[in-house]
Amino acid sequence: MRRIGGRDIVAAILIALVAGAIFTSPPLQTLPGLSLDILTALRGKLIGDHRDPATSPVVVVAIDGETYETPPFQGSPTQTWTREIGRVLASVAEGGAKVVGFDVIFKNSIEQSEIPFGDTSFGARLKGFDRDYLIALRQISDGGKLVLGEILSNDHPDVPYRAQQVAVRNTVRALNVHTDPDDVIRRMPLSFAIEGRPVPAMAVELAARATGAKPEIAPSGATGLSGYAIPSAVPNTVTLNFRGLGRDIPTYSFVDLRACVEKGDRDFFRRAFDGKVVLLGTILNFEDRKLTSMRLSGGYDGTPAERCALPAPASPPQKARSDVAGVFVHATVVRNLIEHDAVTELGFPLRTILTIAFAAIIACAACAFAPTTAAIVWLASTAVYAAMAVAAFVHALALPLTEPTLASLAALASMIGYRFVLADRDERFLRKSFSLYLAPEVINSMVASGKMPALGGEMRNVTMFFSDLSGFSSIAETMTPGELVTLMNEYLSAMTDIIESHGGYVDKYIGDSIVAMFGAPADDPAHARNAVHAALKCHDKLAELNANHPAFAGHRLSHRIGLNSGEAVVGNIGSRRRFNYTVMSDTVNVASRLEGANKYYGTAIMASETTMAQTGDTFGWRELDAIRVLGRGEAIRVFEPLAETGAESAAQTKAAAAYAEGLARWRARDFAKAADAFGRTAEADPASALFAKRARAFAENPPPPDWTPVNTLEGK
Repeated sequence: MRRIGGRDIVAAILIALVAGAIFTSPPLQTLPGLSLDILTALRGKLIGDHRDPATSPVVVVAIDGETYETPPFQGSPTQTWTREIGRVLASVAEGGAKVVGFDVIFKNSIEQSEIPFGDTSFGARLKGFDRDYLIALRQISDGGKLVLGEILSNDHPDVPYRAQQVAVRNTVRALNVHTDPDDVIRRMPLSFAIEGRPVPAMAVELAARATGAKPEIAPSGATGLSGYAIPSAVPNTVTLNFRGLGRDIPTYSFVDLRACVEKGDRDFFRRAFDGKVVLLGTILNFEDRKLTSMRLSGGYDGTPAERCALPAPASPPQKARSDVAGVFVHATVVRNLIEHDAVTELGFPLRTILTIAFAAIIACAACAFAPTTAAIVWLASTAVYAAMAVAAFVHALALPLTEPTLASLAALASMIGYRFVLADRDERFLRKSFSLYLAPEVINSMVASGKMPALGGEMRNVTMFFSDLSGFSSIAETMTPGELVTLMNEYLSAMTDIIESHGGYVDKYIGDSIVAMFGAPADDPAHARNAVHAALKCHDKLAELNANHPAFAGHRLSHRIGLNSGEAVVGNIGSRRRFNYTVMSDTVNVASRLEGANKYYGTAIMASETTMAQTGDTFGWRELDAIRVLGRGEAIRVFEPLAETGAESAAQTKAAAAYAEGLARWRARDFAKAADAFGRTAEADPASALFAKRARAFAENPPPPDWTPVNTLEGK
């Protein structure tokens, strides 16, 4: 995971703001509608609607293909159907329907035909043909149960012919729909301004009569009905909730109801229409088809209801279509209003805020993670958000879906581009610069820490690691060049792997010597501890190579390691044309001297007091001496790491205790007892043997009174 800096946060915020503003801007105003389409499809696919169509407060009486193909309507102009329509609607009203609405418009009466017929017109010959129809309209209208439909237009209005308007006392309401810029119906108008006053739309009028309430328009423009504040994201509209995809609305074929009237089955009309809102409309494959928010999921032209008189025609099961009969749009509005189930959409401010917030989350993820991981985060986040949006849509709340998804995708791409062009430029440079001489895990740790090496040099607290093979020059003289190269490659590879696996950086190889540092270039607070771990592992690895590797057979190689911790200058140092990441300071020199000091004490690893102190209680230690190395006037206390705490062998513990006793006696000028203490382990411990010899010499010839227990080393 990449660390996020202040500049990255600012970039993420700016990218999210721009992406959110773009995808909620007016030029992309089709996106909210697409969200409704997708939510409708997902809800229908994942959850569905299990409501019984019989519980629907709305039913449709359909002038359908069966009606057109069945006598007496087969081959007859629709103007001749009016008397039968009047009979059927009268039975529907008597059956207890709350209100009947017309989604069909009879603009002309057959009585108005001017086609010559004998010595007069055809219409004159049929004078009075519509009388029974108009009487039925008047009777139903007088009971407040009838609303005719019209299409408002300045150019070509479609209105019922005048006699119908008179029969229903001008109870005519608009059937106009609201289409989005992509010609899809997702919302419906609530009212229309006619002669300066608001007049409810057809569906609102039907719902109002069914509930016995009048629509109320608040000063804010919001419309209410029977205590229900109709949600309106777009002013004066209601957003449709196609919860059942059309299958939740029963549909009765008009021709079957006409046969039912002939049959005289009044009970059927009571069972079918009592307490219902009835819409008369056409359901045909070629006329009045509407694209709605069911266009992706597919909608249905209702559910065939119980039959009364005629057998159901043989036809294949109804399939979902991208368009539905227009009457179901009005039926859906009526049901939404009666059941208080219209969709609530977020307004522009909330939609924009949510889009920006989601884009910001993805932008931050793209800033923190690798592009592939960020893309997975985007997919997972989008899936989770979509699930939340579908769950909210079940309760008629439409959260924006396409805007956050597209804005976050744009933010993802923009942030990846920002990182590639600007933010990760230094990281790529560092990876390229260090790839040949730094372990990948160290580079990753360095990048993740956010503490990059300054190219001109900087001060770091580091632990230096110096190692050198003992007496290797004489061994090399006995080997062929091929054998020497093989041996050195195996040795240096094994040691380097251990150093790098503990977070170290190999600065250089000098012949058989290794110069490494811990704590740079990757920042490592535990650099001293890791350096000691690496030294112990290197010592064990060399013993393993001596025992098992053919190239080491017969040579019994040994090495010396010096460790020292302190401040050092690290950075890219060199000429203008060629430089190397390296280190310079007295800390480096002391580590080199400690490596050489091992040969005086017969030890393999020697660390300074500063290194020992920074490791805490991780290791068991033996203090070797206080020494003064070449080129440094100050004395240094030096220590030998034995093993991790608790892992020391019995022999190590015994030798360390005897050595500590001898060293204390030595520093107290009690040289005889010091010689005895050192002598107990001198045979197996070169350092004890050295001190035993020195103590015996001082016991015989004591040093002057100003003597200090510091060993000054003359060589490197």
